[in-house]
Amino acid sequence: MVNVNLGMLHYVLDHVYGAFMHRTKLSPQFFSGGWGGAKLDLLERMIKQLFPQVEGQNWAPEMIQPIWKTVWETKNACLREGVFRTPCDDQLLSALPPECHTARVAFLAPKFVPPQKMACVVHLAGTGDHTFERRLRLGGPLLKENIATMVLESPFYGRRRPMLQRGARLLCVSDLLLLGRVTIEEARSLLYWLGNEAGYGKMGVCGLSMGGVHAAMVGSLHPTPIATLPFLSPHSAVVAFCDGILKHGTAWEALREDLPMQKDGMTLEEVRERMRDVLSLTDVTRFPIPKNPSSVIFVAATDDGYIPKHSVLELQKAWPGSEVRWVTGGHVSSFLLHNDEFRKAIVDGLNRLQWEDPA
Repeated sequence: MVNVNLGMLHYVLDHVYGAFMHRTKLSPQFFSGGWGGAKLDLLERMIKQLFPQVEGQNWAPEMIQPIWKTVWETKNACLREGVFRTPCDDQLLSALPPECHTARVAFLAPKFVPPQKMACVVHLAGTGDHTFERRLRLGGPLLKENIATMVLESPFYGRRRPMLQRGARLLCVSDLLLLGRVTIEEARSLLYWLGNEAGYGKMGVCGLSMGGVHAAMVGSLHPTPIATLPFLSPHSAVVAFCDGILKHGTAWEALREDLPMQKDGMTLEEVRERMRDVLSLTDVTRFPIPKNPSSVIFVAATDDGYIPKHSVLELQKAWPGSEVRWVTGGHVSSFLLHNDEFRKAIVDGLNRLQWEDPA
């Protein structure tokens, strides 16, 4: 009985937090600027073109050359920050706000350990994670396991946030697809740099919530086996914005008014169906199975008010050989209380990989 009540408490906490964040007027709604017009059309075409390619072979990541500066160092570790031009093609760059063109990363690594005997995990941002700090705190204790942490600042977040955007509330639906596509390109290039330039022996990618969706996509598309670790993540953005708590923070009226060829009397349900159609492009189950499914570990919460259990299980079903681990709690409480379980998943996922042979 206690467990049932605790589970309900976690679930209710998610909804209370969600109501405070998304149903009040304290913050703007998502997509108050509408669908994004021609940008949305462009991104829909680009993402639909992506799927026939991924069925066969993965296209090579673009090479990057980050410029590094040291933030601090101790006897055993060093934190550097790097910048590089986002490795997107001209079409994507034309759609991307200028503030997003330069990518930023933080890189926390042990000292005096040869890279080929170390692992590194790229940590991707969840919704509203504008800084490096939380993810560096997650990765910091892994230094003693010879696991380095690389934290990518997402486009549209932090110093890359467009001037007119308030907080994490993306102005247009096209911005959500753009954020995802650019994050995937940048993360793939960082992993390629870690393996081919820095010489790391093992690599992985992780993320929480939205960051976990992007991590799953990156792990799916990477040309070599890497540990793939989505935490508290759905199989698709449809779950968050059409079914979950975030639907209460979405500007449905603005989206209805912005629909091209709008018919008088179009219902909000029809607008939501259009959103489902667009966000179906983020369905990770459409992506290929990663090269080493046993190194894919999903960590999900038993009483998550944002991410239903069936969404997590759809991913596991699509990727046979992957593992789901459950932590007791909701979305918010697990984010706060279960970092040790996230770290254990990182260690275990990396342990299921073979060491790369030095070139």
